Amino acid sequence: SASKKSRSEALLAKLRQKAKEKQKQSLTEQRQPPPEEQAEQQDFKKKRKAEKESSQTPQPHKKRKSVVEPSFVIGSAGQEDAQGEAEKAETENDTPTQTTEKTSPPTGFTVLGGFENKPVQKVQVLPQWLAQPDMIHRDIKSNLVPFSDMPGLSSHLMKKLQNNGIQHLFPVQAEVIPAILESTQQGLLIGRGGYKPRDICVSAPTGSGKTLAFVIPVIQVLMERVVCEVRALAVLPTKELAQQVCKVFTSYAEGTNLKVVMVAGQKSFAAEEAGGKRRSLADIVVATPGRLVDHINKNSGFCLEHLRFLIIDEADRMIDSMHQSWLSQVVKAVYRSGSGPEAMSIFRRTEPAHVTAASLSPPQMPLQKLLFSATLTQNPEKLQQLGLHQPRLFSSIHSQSSTAAPNQTQDRFDFPQGLTEYYVPCTLSKKPLLILHFILRMKLSPVLCFTNSRETAHRLYLLVQLFGGVQAAEFSSRLSPGERKRTLKEFEQGKIQLLISTDAAARGIDINGVKCVVNYDAPQYIRAYIHRIGRTARAGKAGLAFTFLLGVQEKNFLQMVVEAGSPGIQKQIVKPENLKGMEARYEQTLQELANAIKVHQRASINNNIKK
Repeated sequence: SASKKSRSEALLAKLRQKAKEKQKQSLTEQRQPPPEEQAEQQDFKKKRKAEKESSQTPQPHKKRKSVVEPSFVIGSAGQEDAQGEAEKAETENDTPTQTTEKTSPPTGFTVLGGFENKPVQKVQVLPQWLAQPDMIHRDIKSNLVPFSDMPGLSSHLMKKLQNNGIQHLFPVQAEVIPAILESTQQGLLIGRGGYKPRDICVSAPTGSGKTLAFVIPVIQVLMERVVCEVRALAVLPTKELAQQVCKVFTSYAEGTNLKVVMVAGQKSFAAEEAGGKRRSLADIVVATPGRLVDHINKNSGFCLEHLRFLIIDEADRMIDSMHQSWLSQVVKAVYRSGSGPEAMSIFRRTEPAHVTAASLSPPQMPLQKLLFSATLTQNPEKLQQLGLHQPRLFSSIHSQSSTAAPNQTQDRFDFPQGLTEYYVPCTLSKKPLLILHFILRMKLSPVLCFTNSRETAHRLYLLVQLFGGVQAAEFSSRLSPGERKRTLKEFEQGKIQLLISTDAAARGIDINGVKCVVNYDAPQYIRAYIHRIGRTARAGKAGLAFTFLLGVQEKNFLQMVVEAGSPGIQKQIVKPENLKGMEARYEQTLQELANAIKVHQRASINNNIKK
């Protein structure tokens, strides 16, 4: 049995040896290319060798290494390995080597490889409502609409408009007011055709009349109400804007039963809370996000269950402040009755989902969102945060394509028609002199001057005050709300020639009589620039905008403005000799300012020591 076992093992080993030899033989046969390919390889090898020898200069005192170029066939997967092996052997032995070439794999197989790793550009496809908006005329003066052409406008509001000196409606008002009124033709409970009304977005230039575009239809719809409940809520980013909108609402609600209340932190929370105890004392609430959230969470008398209109002014900035989650809390407060003990009541409100026959019966009061901004984003991802229902866009900017350009890095905006833009090349030390030159020599007054920080605004204010000859004031968060209100009033009355402000006054505030805006510090973002220059050239009037640019800022700033859709920004050079007459007084003023700052610092240190 032992001999049989050893014989079987020997036989098995012999069979394995034969199989290996056969496998080697088949591989060798596969590696040998056909005669035609061998001839082509030889020709290619000779050609490459001749080219290489002709490109090299002869070196008589050095031994040249004999090199055999490895032949290869393009597209073959195995030849690169053969070439690498040949070069390795050539380096080690310094002798010519004969390489074994591999042919391409058998037919029927696809050779993979050779792909270039190119970055894929993101193409953003706009939804139809963004790509094809309802167009608004840009030219205000040439497209004024008389009241007689506005069907459905109440006689009370027409009389109010006439008393305020308004004889015609601006293009944005003529388009948006009928759209909002149309959604309420069947009453507050249902929209056109029994469906929930569409949300409305408005993107129009600064000073085009957007505030009246929502104030007039909201007042007209709520005029016939019976029970006082909060049915309109306007949310704005700043207290000054809230004051301005509340003033307009109050003006047009005068003579009706409607009550307007502002919740923006102007009064203490307890005083504001007293307005909503037991029963609602307001039909229209104007609020800022922070104080609004406080009332929703802490004021049991603040009820939004009957809210019909949610107005979001300066919508792009409000989207940026969504981290406060104010919108989700408003929506939760609106549909609170759908989950409480009144869930089976006929007046219940449930958060809308898909439109079905069951969801439409019985009808419930819809919540319609109205968005307004001069710099409304075209980014669908950002707009999605607002939860819009079949939105309808009114815009003065039309994109012919439904696909956003992949190389377009920012949105395009509409600039006021009567605006003329300039940029002034300058150095950092000459900026205050340029401001004084504009007011004292060029007689530009009143001037609204913007800085990037309240510290810069305060320093410039002190410098102009010490220089003398200019009535100046500052407008920033350093001042109390009452002081800011008084400063704006004096500026409108012409008592102040130069108002030095941070971006606090750039958003939406309508300041009468601003002929010139100066960007003392160039804005970092295009939206800040749009809102700054939008304080002039309002309601179709003419206006000037100057931006002081340092040498390192010119290229990036001009590119940003052109890409945003500016009709053209001109270069304005102020010659050094025009400033020479003020330089001596300016240097003296700088010294006085330095001394004043030192005295102030010493006084503050002494006060701290005493404390």
